[in-house]
Amino acid sequence: MPIFLDRHDMKGTNATEVAEAHLKDLSIQDRYGVKFLTYWFDEERGTVFCLIDAPDHETAQRVHQDAHGHVAGEVIQVALSTVEAFLGRISDPHSSPQADNRNKESAHRTIMFTDIVGSTEMTVRLGDKAATELVRVHDALVRRALAHHDGREIKHLGDGIMGSFDSSEAALKCAGEIQTSFEYYNRASAEPIHIRIGLDCGEPVEDSHDLFGSTVQCASRMCMEAGSDQVLVSPNVRAEVAEIFKFIDRGSRYLKGFQQPTQIFEYEWQVSYSG
Repeated sequence: MPIFLDRHDMKGTNATEVAEAHLKDLSIQDRYGVKFLTYWFDEERGTVFCLIDAPDHETAQRVHQDAHGHVAGEVIQVALSTVEAFLGRISDPHSSPQADNRNKESAHRTIMFTDIVGSTEMTVRLGDKAATELVRVHDALVRRALAHHDGREIKHLGDGIMGSFDSSEAALKCAGEIQTSFEYYNRASAEPIHIRIGLDCGEPVEDSHDLFGSTVQCASRMCMEAGSDQVLVSPNVRAEVAEIFKFIDRGSRYLKGFQQPTQIFEYEWQVSYSG
């Protein structure tokens, strides 16, 4: 049977009440040939997600209605690989206080931009709802990698994320983990997601929890120059980590907003596999 993920708006509900509702679902699921696999509860946002093995989404909704009346606001069919991207995460991870303090103390930072390749075409082809779920997969994988490498999310860009790091080494390790995560995800997904990443380092200007300046602009342009599954970096980033990572010289290009051509290097993150 297909797998469905539904979303409930249950603001004002606590974890005990959600657990009781789930038990009510379990108590009658066999009548409908449905199996509730698990659920997640984001108490801060008042959002509940249920993972359901069901003949169709109408049947899954009927179980909720008859068990406790909390019908989902939306239900989508998902691949197990999509669900895997979300396992263990229901709310956005936050950087540790130590990481935040280090970011605030250091003026020198490495800026990273991610972008979903062909996001506009994807939305036209799949529709808003399905495309939004793929963006959420992107967000989950990128945020997980940011948390692993003490990165700080500066802002969400609709089809990408801007992040900040204390070091270029941490940023490159994060970029490699992100691309590897998508490579793994795409092996099992019927709807693959390909992203591009750009990085630069320097001393951006911070104001109102946002970052500005030529470093930010260069990282953004690097991202836009990158192709599918590529990670492009500036000469500044390469110089800081040349002894740790391997790069391919992609020549110089004129980046929008910059008068002089900029040398571009591709980070060789790719992992070969068969099958």
